[in-house]
Amino acid sequence: MTADMLPNLYVFLLATFVGLEVIRRVTPLLHTPLMSLTNAISAISVVGALVIAGRAETSLSTFLGTVAVAASMVNVVGGFMITYRMVRMFKGRDQK
Repeated sequence: MTADMLPNLYVFLLATFVGLEVIRRVTPLLHTPLMSLTNAISAISVVGALVIAGRAETSLSTFLGTVAVAASMVNVVGGFMITYRMVRMFKGRDQK
């Protein structure tokens, strides 16, 4: 590991712990409405992962960028599916 990667690793670990604490403290009633808002954040992650994968600096960065794209897309698609299902639950039976 090079010396210039150490600050990036520190930021990544700090963001991971902060994110886990924030998600853990959200009540279950607020989780689904927040899911639609986090889809925008996941879309930003997809763009960042595409940039990393597209640079092709090393084979490791390309692989990790591709894995990040796949994970972010799973999150985005799952979030939209949950949001769509919740919206359908609030529609009347004759409006479906």
